[in-house]
Order: sequence, then C-alpha cells, then structure tokens
Amino acid sequence: MTVPKAEPDAVDRRSLHERIAADLRDEIMSGDLGPGARLPTTAQLKERFGASNATVQKALQLLKEEGLAVGRAGAAVTVREHRQRTMRPAAYMAPVGPDEPYRWISEAAAHQARGSARLLDVAEVTPPTDVAAALRLPEGGTAVLRAQVLLLDDEPVELVKSYYPMELARGTALTARRRIKGGTPTLLAGLGFPPLRSVDQVSARVPTQEQYTVLRLPGNLPVLRTLRVVYAEGDRPIEATVMAKAGHLYELEYEFSSADG
Repeated sequence: MTVPKAEPDAVDRRSLHERIAADLRDEIMSGDLGPGARLPTTAQLKERFGASNATVQKALQLLKEEGLAVGRAGAAVTVREHRQRTMRPAAYMAPVGPDEPYRWISEAAAHQARGSARLLDVAEVTPPTDVAAALRLPEGGTAVLRAQVLLLDDEPVELVKSYYPMELARGTALTARRRIKGGTPTLLAGLGFPPLRSVDQVSARVPTQEQYTVLRLPGNLPVLRTLRVVYAEGDRPIEATVMAKAGHLYELEYEFSSADG
C-alpha cells in the first residue's frame, strides 16, 4: 500500500512529546500494541523519534494519564487492558419492557461493565440553534432539557443533553427532576409517539469547558459529538439529543445493508 505523502510545506505544530504519544496511541487503539504488550523501550523511542529521554517520558506520561498504558519510571511500560468500547447507536433506540433496565445499563452489562447514569439538570431552555432547527421550533421557542452523565464502572464517559418540544413534554415525566423508568424511548412510546427513525450527525470536536470537566478528560483529546434527532409517525421530531463522548474511550459502529439504498 502506498502511504500518501504530506504537502511539502505541511508541518505538525504539536510538541514532540504530543506527536510521539499520538503515534503510540494509534498503535494501541488499532490493536498493533495489544493489552499487556510492552511499549518500545525509551532507547527505542529516542532513536525512532529523534527525541530526548525527557521528551519520551513526557509522551509516556500522557498515555498513562489517559489510562492507555501503565508502568513506572525505570520499568517496562505496558498497554493497559483496552478500554475503548464499540457503541452501536441502533441498540439504544427501541423502548424496553416495564421490568427491563435502562438500555445503557443492559448494554454495559453485556460487555461485563457496570453502567449507571446521573441526572444533572431538568429545565425549560432555549436550545442551541442546531437543536432548535432539528425540532422545528419557532424563533425563540423553548424546549425541555434533560441533562445527564453516563458512567461505566463509575467513570464518566458521556455527557448527554436531550431536548423535547414543550407541547409534547408539558405535564409529563419529562419535566420532572427524576430518572424515567425504562428511559425516554419507553415514555415516548407510552405517550403515543413511539420512536420510528433516528438520524445521527457525528463530528469530532475540541471539548467545551463543561465537557472537559464533566468527563474528566485527561488531556487535549477530542470528543465525539453526536446530534441525534428521533422521529415518530409522520416524520415528527420528538427528541434531539447532543451527546459528547470521550474520544479515547469510544468508537461508533453503524451497519447498513444494500436495502438501505
């Protein structure tokens, strides 16, 4: 395979230790360096990247802070058990039964993890412009915001902000400051608006201050930002959710068949 070359004047302006960490991070997350594998020695990394001992140690420290590597100064540094999780968005859309756990919890359990959620806020707000457009709100229109943080084994991994049109949410459990049994898909179905279709717009972004602190991000890592719009019968938008996932912990998997067009 031919590796494309950068433009002659292209320059990576990151510090050398950040560039070293980026290359090693990619090798870890792609599986070239599997769980338990030893990272190259300091001497090998110094030769490979033309770096000083101090620069190599700073790069390794970044990977340790991100939870990708473990080890101490003077000892071998190894890859930590791989924590990146593959999320399949379609698995979270369908309502659950009355005695079934919230899908975030059941999906986590299926991967031998303990999932939980912490409600942060419930309020009537003027949503961001892209959310308002997705919900087809009039200019200056408001929506009910339900904000929560999702956790895996007590580690915050996703900040979720869901918005609902006021005419749909008013007088329902959506406006109450408490968890909704079975999750919002179950509630919406009970209100006569079963989710039939969802559309995701995914981008990688520099985290906001809120995302950085809530998710306890370890460094200058991006977040995966998803704007998901859920539609009911008649292509009516009933929910718009902005999800920020820690970029070093997640990958998204979408499956399509030839019948999808």
